[in-house]
Amino acid sequence: MVEAHERPGGGARSAESTLPGFVHDTCSAIHPMAVGSPFFQSLPLAEKGLEWVHPDVLAAHPLDEGDAPAAAMMKSVADTAAGLGRDGKSYRHLFEPLVENADALFDELLGPLPIPPMHPLLLERFGLRILPSALAAARRYFSDEPARALFAGNAAHSVLPLDRPLATSAIGMMLMLAGHAHGWPFPRGGAQKITDALAACFVDDFGGTIECGRRVTSLDELPKARAYVFDTVPRELAQIAGKRLPEGYRKRLERYRHGPGVFKIDYALNEPVPWKSEACRKAGTVHVGGTLDEIVISEREAWYGRHCEKPFVLAAQQSLFDETRAPEGRHTFWAYCHVPNGSTVDMTEAIENQIERFAPGFRDCILARHAMNCADFERYNPSCVGGDVVGGVADWRQLFTRPVARWNPYTTPAKDIFIGSASTPPGGGVHGMGGYWAAQAVLNNVGQI
Repeated sequence: MVEAHERPGGGARSAESTLPGFVHDTCSAIHPMAVGSPFFQSLPLAEKGLEWVHPDVLAAHPLDEGDAPAAAMMKSVADTAAGLGRDGKSYRHLFEPLVENADALFDELLGPLPIPPMHPLLLERFGLRILPSALAAARRYFSDEPARALFAGNAAHSVLPLDRPLATSAIGMMLMLAGHAHGWPFPRGGAQKITDALAACFVDDFGGTIECGRRVTSLDELPKARAYVFDTVPRELAQIAGKRLPEGYRKRLERYRHGPGVFKIDYALNEPVPWKSEACRKAGTVHVGGTLDEIVISEREAWYGRHCEKPFVLAAQQSLFDETRAPEGRHTFWAYCHVPNGSTVDMTEAIENQIERFAPGFRDCILARHAMNCADFERYNPSCVGGDVVGGVADWRQLFTRPVARWNPYTTPAKDIFIGSASTPPGGGVHGMGGYWAAQAVLNNVGQI
């Protein structure tokens, strides 16, 4: 394996980016798809030092009205429903049948769309639930703001306007389903621990070698091999492979679309975030965005090239449950919002205004900050094109045809060139399934290496 960065990891790296002793996750922070990944479950990652930490509350979504209110997503569907008042029955009706068959659904959905499906009735049941946009689904399934906002906050991980059909509901429901089936944990010691465990399996158990700090710009720079698997965005594959790929296919790769980027801040804190809501004080993840309508506006603004004054903020507070993340008595905090692709606007004030809205006194807790805009992310990792950290637009046009429309999306017209990045199904996320399916394509087309 050849890695351009000084260490492997891509979106799963950690660093002391603020002050000594404060371990921050550079990109990914909470990993529901990793703990439930069929591929990761097949590897002895625990033996390689990977330990999952499960917060008391998976995700909390604070709201303005009421006595320090927040919707809380718990591991149990029933416990989550119990906190949603009259929407609890609808919540259970929506998720319980899916959670009972979660592993079968993950087998169907964490990869290329299976034809024919292995579980057609189950896939149909899921499909009927995700056809509406997240906005329409939230209004259809729920009558009160807490449940609607909780659903919208999960759907906003799609980095799409929430009035887009299919993809926004699909991504939101997959994340919530993963939480109820496997939890929303994170690795003790930082996201880098996932990469370290995978690297140990690759080197120790499979005899692989890893060369870091080497940027490949042409296929000619690599040794002769029977197969090359690229963990890159489509346009970079086109550049590296060059004329090994037909001109028409290269142009299709270059037309691959990337969506909004992110502005992210890592915080070193002298105490936990002073959330008004008890649920937020016990949560690993906090979705800071207010009502359904506010989240819709925030995600729409980023999509259409505008910066929102009240952005939807995704936050993680791992040090509440993992003492290795910060010095004793101190804490880390991770927060980002979606912004137009390529943005260099400083969103610090907007993010902190949103957090202060639900946690008065937050700014008084800050010891240090480290911010990254879209340009910083692309410099750090060229696969984050314009700050796009999810591998490309995941709307219905590109969700099932990524990176280009082919019967097997992991193959290319060159029989020895394959792609297995976040720009292939099932898309962005720390789960390893793109690489897994690319490896299967190698075995099916080239044979045992």
